Amino acid sequence: MRGAMTQALSKADYEALAAFRHALRCFLDFSGEAAKEAGLTPQQHQALLAIKGFPGRDRVTIGELAEQLVQRHHSTVGLVDRLEALGLVRRESDPADGRRALVGLTDRAEQALAGLSAIHRAELRRLRPSLAALLEQLGAEG
Repeated sequence: MRGAMTQALSKADYEALAAFRHALRCFLDFSGEAAKEAGLTPQQHQALLAIKGFPGRDRVTIGELAEQLVQRHHSTVGLVDRLEALGLVRRESDPADGRRALVGLTDRAEQALAGLSAIHRAELRRLRPSLAALLEQLGAEG
């Protein structure tokens, strides 16, 4: 890693990095607006997606969700409380460890997430050529 950090960057490298970060910001802005139109905050949308997209399971622990959201456990508890109050998630006791709660999506959340995910996939497909070109440019040895 250190070698990559000390290697001189060209003007083209800086331009590609700036363009890539701009593209990411544009996608995140798109995503935030789409979530708002669906009646969710971007953080709520991300939580629903993290639960639905968790590998191999339909329910997650608060700790697993916190890790996926890159936030503290107590912040995730508050988020899950708000999602539960909105009828978007339900908490159940973990049959393997009654001290833990498992969080899963309600049918209402499944429907909202399906619509949001479809438009996000379409937007990413639209952006794919330009993002791929930027990643290729950043990966090229110069």
